[in-house]
Amino acid sequence: MNTADPALICSAKGCRAPAVWVLAWNNPKLHTPERRKTWLACEEHREYLSRFLGVRDFLKEVVTLADWQEAEQSAARAEAGEKAENGERDADGDSGPGPRRA
Repeated sequence: MNTADPALICSAKGCRAPAVWVLAWNNPKLHTPERRKTWLACEEHREYLSRFLGVRDFLKEVVTLADWQEAEQSAARAEAGEKAENGERDADGDSGPGPRRA
């Protein structure tokens, strides 16, 4: 997710405001405990969407979009590093971070 991406808008019905928050949730009847689905929220709808998920016991975490993106990037870097250490190759056939082969 990129905070400058205009596609990152609030998940509230009819809202076109830029997303500021990520609401991580799961439905325990459908998803494994570690699975996280996400809704995006603007400042105005964060509380409403949080309550909607919370009364159903679906809400797991609310974080800023910037913090969520940072965590995703850190996880991706860690995964790439582990693959490189294990000699695994990525989808491009490369063994890890660095310039892509042409």
